[in-house]
Amino acid sequence: MADAATLQARIDASETRVAKVVAPATTNLYDTLFGGTLLAWMDEVAFITATRFGRCPFVTVSLERIDFKHPIPAGTIVELIARVESVGRTSLKVRIDVFVEHMLKADRLKAVTGSVTMVAIDENKRPAPIP
Repeated sequence: MADAATLQARIDASETRVAKVVAPATTNLYDTLFGGTLLAWMDEVAFITATRFGRCPFVTVSLERIDFKHPIPAGTIVELIARVESVGRTSLKVRIDVFVEHMLKADRLKAVTGSVTMVAIDENKRPAPIP
């Protein structure tokens, strides 16, 4: 792996921010975001972040320590911010912070945090070194 300054520059450049609207199709009977929908969004943003960092194919190995701290109501905006947290030889860990904000108010609340481990793969779908 490259020196610390180069590694930090790659981490900074790979940070990914995605905003979503919590629409009725994504909510449960309690008018809050389905947990499974949020997990899919988190997995997607982790994949984008890993790919931006390594510029190679990645797959999800695990979702770890997902903490749902606050419900996410229908009609709100959700922002997912993903950042590479650690890098190994073939895998990396992406931390995702999920913020919720009301559309008509200037408030913002961290609702969910979690980590996703991604593994680089080769053409045979076997673990491969991260370039």
